[in-house]
Amino acid sequence: MEAKAIPLLTPYTIGRFHLSHRVVHAPLTRSRCYNNLPGEHVALYYSQRASEGGLLISESTGVSETAQGYPSTPGIWTKDQVEAWKPVVEGVHQKGGVFFCQIWHVGRASTYDYQPNGQAPISCTDKQITPEVLDDGTVEEFSAPRRLREDEIHQIVNDFRLAARNCIEAGFDRVEIHCAFGYLIEQFMKDSVNDRTDKYGGSMENRCRFALEVIQAAIDEAGADRVGVRLSPNSNYLDCWDSDPDALGLYMIHAMNKLGVLYCSMVEPEAVKVDGKVQIPYKLLHFRKAFSGTFIVGGGYNREEGNRAVSEGYIDLVAYGKWFLANPDLPKRFGLNALLNKYDRSTFYSPDPVAGTAYTPQVLLLNFGKTLVVPF
Repeated sequence: MEAKAIPLLTPYTIGRFHLSHRVVHAPLTRSRCYNNLPGEHVALYYSQRASEGGLLISESTGVSETAQGYPSTPGIWTKDQVEAWKPVVEGVHQKGGVFFCQIWHVGRASTYDYQPNGQAPISCTDKQITPEVLDDGTVEEFSAPRRLREDEIHQIVNDFRLAARNCIEAGFDRVEIHCAFGYLIEQFMKDSVNDRTDKYGGSMENRCRFALEVIQAAIDEAGADRVGVRLSPNSNYLDCWDSDPDALGLYMIHAMNKLGVLYCSMVEPEAVKVDGKVQIPYKLLHFRKAFSGTFIVGGGYNREEGNRAVSEGYIDLVAYGKWFLANPDLPKRFGLNALLNKYDRSTFYSPDPVAGTAYTPQVLLLNFGKTLVVPF
């Protein structure tokens, strides 16, 4: 199959940007930004995955000191952090790539150790996340949160506003607001967590108020054509689920349409295997039909399913995570239908700056179509 016939490699225009293909680098937490600062290895990672007219979305980047909950994740609330991001962004731009920054606040998904002065994590509630036993037998525990007072919420909205401003100052092309997967904004949105009785709790309109205030603040700072949003109405991560996820997702999408949000990003709630092959059941179709902007979806996609989803108009752009980790030149490999390097889950969150991603473009190009063995 020639590259021009591959749906994933057809051009697409998002806002003011003309993409040469539809293979998006998904936002991936790496836990390798020591002291919350991206270093040279981070710049190398993103530049290796950049391509002419290709879209990359950064790892989740904290908006304040209280936003932290995981080791060595980056921030963008200080001048030093903005300066540290500049060479990372420049490396992507030198390769002709388009770079968006995803900003977040983890809320109650944190511990005292990550919070300033050892204080309690903040949330819409004081309910603690249930401890979870991980695959390796260890137990993940989060500290009991402190319920934000209504008069404090404006400051958190302002943290997102300033973070959006800093993203643009650092050179990022656009900003993505992380409203998904059980973190602070979604804690407000979903009724399994939000037990407030003020104007930020109760009805769906009230529960979504904080999310929409954050999105509006980012738009006021950067412009509607510079703001995308990630949603996960069907997810139940971190004890965060909703009794009516379809209604919640559609409420947010209709509100985002009115605000002129550039794109909506989601993750497939389910991927199945039919005759041994991955198949996406298109369970997000009603959201896709409702949203008026660009629709980006990831989760479980391979080359074949990505091509099918684009060709059938189910989505505009396909986000790839683990395959991009192990294959920095993923769009080119898709074009050649070349073998893909296997990813190693044990390296996904390793503190080692190069574990799982120690490749050079020269080595990759010399090994197209062959099984490439690289130490993780």
